[in-house]
Amino acid sequence: MLVGGQEVASIGPGLLVFLGVGREDSLEDARYLAEKIAHLRIFSDAQGKMNLSLKDVGGQALVVSQFTLYGDCRQGRRPSFTQAAPPEQAKELYDLFILFLKEQGIQVATGEFQANMLVRIENQSPVTLLLDSRKLF
Repeated sequence: MLVGGQEVASIGPGLLVFLGVGREDSLEDARYLAEKIAHLRIFSDAQGKMNLSLKDVGGQALVVSQFTLYGDCRQGRRPSFTQAAPPEQAKELYDLFILFLKEQGIQVATGEFQANMLVRIENQSPVTLLLDSRKLF
């Protein structure tokens, strides 16, 4: 990951996590998502079946704050970001999420909060999942 042309973070095999923080999000949402991501069985086992977690494979996580995940494009031609958390709240929950992920035993690298970042990814298997702590049931 580059910021201002300088490499600020990189990881080996693992996950790129784009973290969007909403106005209604709390410490419990950060904790839930960190635990879920650490244990989600999305890596292939010896039979090629998605059966291993980030913890199981000793994978790393690159966590990037991404408020644009809250872009609402349902009306008009410009996204509305009114449901995204304000920067102070988002930064606090971003930092807590990282702490909780580390508490799960995951090695974490991060982007630079509110920076314009160039993120490069080598995607071995095109799996993209959306986790929403508000859609528990």
